[in-house]
Amino acid sequence: MPTSASDLHRQTAHSHGLKHQILLGLQKRLKKLPSGTSLVHPALTVTTRAFEILVGIFFMFAVAAYWIFERDKTIGLVQSLVPRNHRRVTRDTWILIDQKLGAFVRGELILIVFVALVLSLSFWAIDLPYWLLIGTFAGIFEIVPVIGPLIAGALAIGVGLTVGWHVALFAGLIVLALRQIEDYLVVPKVLGHAVGLSPLVVLVSVIGVGILLGGFYVLLAIPIAAVLSTLVDVVLRDIDPAGEDVPAVMFTGAREET
Repeated sequence: MPTSASDLHRQTAHSHGLKHQILLGLQKRLKKLPSGTSLVHPALTVTTRAFEILVGIFFMFAVAAYWIFERDKTIGLVQSLVPRNHRRVTRDTWILIDQKLGAFVRGELILIVFVALVLSLSFWAIDLPYWLLIGTFAGIFEIVPVIGPLIAGALAIGVGLTVGWHVALFAGLIVLALRQIEDYLVVPKVLGHAVGLSPLVVLVSVIGVGILLGGFYVLLAIPIAAVLSTLVDVVLRDIDPAGEDVPAVMFTGAREET
């Protein structure tokens, strides 16, 4: 048996018959083996990407913490940078944006629990494999606008096909029915029009943020649109933020006293 590449090449050149075919086949297989660089580079790329995602998540939590605990100091700093006659409007605008974002986050958490619970029980009723895992996955993916429900529905249908077409059909119908109920009944009550955006604006925001910043930042599309719409109302349309309705989480008629 050859013990090195040069030995293999020499024996292949001087061999005949079956031995020649075996050595030639062995040489071809060795040439097709991936090099160390080709193995290390993809692993390094995946590790780097995972590290970037973790840093991004940590940065988001850090910003949220500073936004909550250092709000008054930050508002005071921003007020000191604007003319005195605009300081009250600046503070009221900041508080209005803060209330909108808070209502949006609380509403999304309620929607996640609602969707996960309803879908898990429905999938269990039709004997869908991994019903709890898929229902929980669908609930978590509610934070991804437009795309999240599509991914959850495709996953449920795909798992259902491993059992039979009827299970896949029922799974797809369940996801579709829940989506319709959520869009027309649950979302208006839970979110209470917290960010004040129309469905068309939400869709355009999701597509625009996905194209400009990438798919990961689609999670921030609606909050970014809410902030920009509030600034447009105050700066361009000259709307007094103190007179705007405070966003509610459960019902649109609720109003917080300040």
